[in-house]
Amino acid sequence: MKSKKDVMISPKKKNVFFREMKENRILYLMCVPALLVLILFCYIPFAGVWMAFTDFNVVDGIFGSPFVGFDNFKYFFAKNSMGWKVTYNTLFINFFGIILGLIVPISIAVFLNEIRSKIFKKLTQSMMFFPYFLSWVVVGAIIYGFFSTDVGVVNHMLSYFGVKPISWYSKPQYWKAIIIFANVWKWSGYNSIIYMAAMANFDHSLFEAAKADGANKLQCIINLTIPMLKPTAVVLTLMSIGRIFYGDFGMIYGIIGNNPVLIDEVTVIDTYVYQSMRTLGFSYSTAIGLFQSVMGLILVTIANKVSKKINDGEGLF
Repeated sequence: MKSKKDVMISPKKKNVFFREMKENRILYLMCVPALLVLILFCYIPFAGVWMAFTDFNVVDGIFGSPFVGFDNFKYFFAKNSMGWKVTYNTLFINFFGIILGLIVPISIAVFLNEIRSKIFKKLTQSMMFFPYFLSWVVVGAIIYGFFSTDVGVVNHMLSYFGVKPISWYSKPQYWKAIIIFANVWKWSGYNSIIYMAAMANFDHSLFEAAKADGANKLQCIINLTIPMLKPTAVVLTLMSIGRIFYGDFGMIYGIIGNNPVLIDEVTVIDTYVYQSMRTLGFSYSTAIGLFQSVMGLILVTIANKVSKKINDGEGLF
């Protein structure tokens, strides 16, 4: 006798996988190169994570090096280590970068959307988008032109108002704010285009109905535009939270360089990994990289669950 399970599962359902592969074989074949690249450069290197738990040396190799357990992680979070400092710097810069990187692009997109002159709108949008194409080295040179002690624009303005010039490059307390501002300035124009693309798909009949009911532009923005931008903002914010433990190596070195007075104040995990790789070896650097990845995964998972509760079930996954 056939069991109840065999009766319920038809042969057609058993062969659904092979039928799918046969019917769409061309599409799956087109995916093969991308899958090979993914396997070669994303999954096979996972074996290198083992270095985080060893005292790696080239002679013994990854799996032959002495196993040290969590010693590399313990050293990173020791009291006399830079671990806590660089983690705080990374989270501080990224947190305010995420907040301002959400508010400023949305504001730019909303204002550009309200401009009726097409020429002025395109010109303004191009100017906003231009910083995205600048490398951090160029941005660092621009910032130097503003904050240089002798020829800086900011000090000339302070002198004009009777304020004593500030030696910016010897005052570490100002540079977290400067770096956050530079990061937001560089990326806001690019991110605003994403929000403008989302606004292009809005149902304009809702705005017409709101205007017919007597709503002004500000009320339309607050009650229609911003709520409809929420799903896009949630997805972009979740993606940013996933990388909150990652600092922008190019940004820090492009703006600060090797200035020993400022570097400790703005050193992030990525720049610390670079310095550690040259002095403390690959095992310690791999441990820090693994810590970044695990914490990013935990944070994005928690943020995704929270966003589903406050955003009507919408999240990244």
